Amino acid sequence: MKLISWNVAGIRACLKKGLEDFFLKENADIFCIQESKAMEEQFDFRPEGYNMYLFPAVRKGYSGTLIYSKIKPLNVTYGINEEEYDSEGRTITLEFEKFYLVNVYVPNVKRDLSRMQSRMYFENCFRNYLKKLDETKPVIVCGDFNVAHEEIDICNAKANIGNAGFTYEERAKFTELLNSGFIDTYRYFNKNKTGAYTWWSYMPGVRDRNIGWRIDYFLVSNGFIKSVKNVTIYSDIYGSDHCPIGLEIEN
Repeated sequence: MKLISWNVAGIRACLKKGLEDFFLKENADIFCIQESKAMEEQFDFRPEGYNMYLFPAVRKGYSGTLIYSKIKPLNVTYGINEEEYDSEGRTITLEFEKFYLVNVYVPNVKRDLSRMQSRMYFENCFRNYLKKLDETKPVIVCGDFNVAHEEIDICNAKANIGNAGFTYEERAKFTELLNSGFIDTYRYFNKNKTGAYTWWSYMPGVRDRNIGWRIDYFLVSNGFIKSVKNVTIYSDIYGSDHCPIGLEIEN
C-alpha cells in the first residue's frame, strides 16, 4: 500500500503547477494534503476511484487538510476536539481495519514566535490524541510538523537555532512525541543521511542549492515499523515550497 503526503501551499495553485500529473503518475492508495487553503466548491479535483475528505479552515484561504483514499475508511474524524485548531482544519483521522491514519498540519509558531504558547498546547493535545488512538490499533501520522527535529534535518543548523521551526521548545516536543511510542520512518531507514529536506524558502537559488529543512514526516507506532517497506522524499517534485513524501507498507 502506498501513501503520499504533501503540503501543497494551496491546492488551487498547486493544481496549476503539476499536482494532478504527480497524483496520477504515483497512483497512491492514500494521498494526504496539508494547506489545502480551499473550500470544496473552490476546486474540482475529484480523481476517479478516490473518496475525498476535506477539512477546511473557517478562515478562507488558510490552512486546511485533505485526504484522497481509494479505500473507504471505517470512520472519519475531523479535528482533535480543540476549537482553536479545529477551526483551522488541521487534522483528519481515517480509521482502517489495521491502523489509524492521521493527516496533520501543525501550527507554525510565526517568525516572532508569538504563537509558541499555543503551539506547545497543541503539541500536548495532539500527542495525547495519538496515544489514545494507539491504545486501540497502530497509528500512521503524516504531514507538515513545522519543525526540523535534529541538526541533521536542516541546512545551516547553527545559524537557525532559535528560529521558528528550529527552536529548542519545538524540537523537544517532537522528541517527546517520538518517546511516547512513535518512530520517524525516514530517519529509521536513513540514520545518517544528510541533505534530505522537504521544504525550501522561495528565495531565489535556495532550492537549487538544497538549502532546506526536513519538516514533513511519516511517523508510525513503534510496533508498526515492521510493516514499513519503503520511505521516499520526492525532492525533484516542484509545485510548492514543500515536496511530497511517501510511505509504502505491507497490505
